[in-house]
Amino acid sequence: MYDIVALGECLIDFTPDGCTEDGIPVYRQNPGGAPANVLAMASILGRSTAFIGRVGNDAFGQFMRARLEAAGLDCSSLIIDREHPTSIAFVTLDEHGNRSFSFYRKGSADLMLSDEDIDDDKVSGATIFHFGSVSMTDEPGRSTTINAVRKFRAAGAIVSYDPNYRPLLWKSDDEARSVMSSVIEYCDIVKISEEELLFIAGTSDLSEGAGRILAMGPAAVIVTRGAGGAFIMTGKHSGSFRTFDVETVDTTGAGDSFYGAFLAMLIEKGYRTKDDLKGLSLDDIESSMVFANAAGSLSTAKLGAIPSMPSRNDIENCIRSCALL
Repeated sequence: MYDIVALGECLIDFTPDGCTEDGIPVYRQNPGGAPANVLAMASILGRSTAFIGRVGNDAFGQFMRARLEAAGLDCSSLIIDREHPTSIAFVTLDEHGNRSFSFYRKGSADLMLSDEDIDDDKVSGATIFHFGSVSMTDEPGRSTTINAVRKFRAAGAIVSYDPNYRPLLWKSDDEARSVMSSVIEYCDIVKISEEELLFIAGTSDLSEGAGRILAMGPAAVIVTRGAGGAFIMTGKHSGSFRTFDVETVDTTGAGDSFYGAFLAMLIEKGYRTKDDLKGLSLDDIESSMVFANAAGSLSTAKLGAIPSMPSRNDIENCIRSCALL
């Protein structure tokens, strides 16, 4: 059995790491990809995780597999693709540590996911199935992802979704909005950023937007707000939770650290079925959101996504000693 199985992209994030003496930028090679990042954070917190995806038969693919295994992920369904390369993203940081991406992904391995890559043991053994929208930007990955969502849902898994919008990866906004919205009805938890909420729900009002997403079928909607913290809405409860005051150097993967910690807490607190999730208590919401915000905050204090993820002790110390923003 696996606490969390995720499907999607894993790629190389080249993160800024200063400059040479003559001013030429230097980049650090880090493991990345939102679904893999979420699993890594959950794994650090003691959850059993497995990843379904593809990387190239190249140095980057070998690096990714080694790093994900070192983070504790079961990579038995991480396919080594001998015909297509590993995806690459270059990260640009502004003066506040906020990031933007340049992708080199056309014809890459992670887009070539097929139904044959979905191991039946993973489907039958998952408590939570997590996926994002990046694996749906083109075929065959799009159809494979949608089919996987249906398979895991039919098998009884809690389905978790991150409509992780990257405009440069889509042919048009209209296509992105249509595809990203089409799977929400199959999902039990949706983690969405403020910008994505406006894009999909058509409003920046947190309660109104989350309510529109909730009406599509999920039991819980979480809106991440960067330094502004996070908002959650279920059928019974809603509320905002502040983040923690740490010195931010790189926000890459902060939302994934937040969400991996949140899912880990759900399982730790005994939420293992869709029916369990419908009864999510206010106390468990509050403690899980505070814990997740601490994880996300701490991840911004170091470079990279997976390399910056905090331990449980770090998170608990932050909750005790760090001021809220």
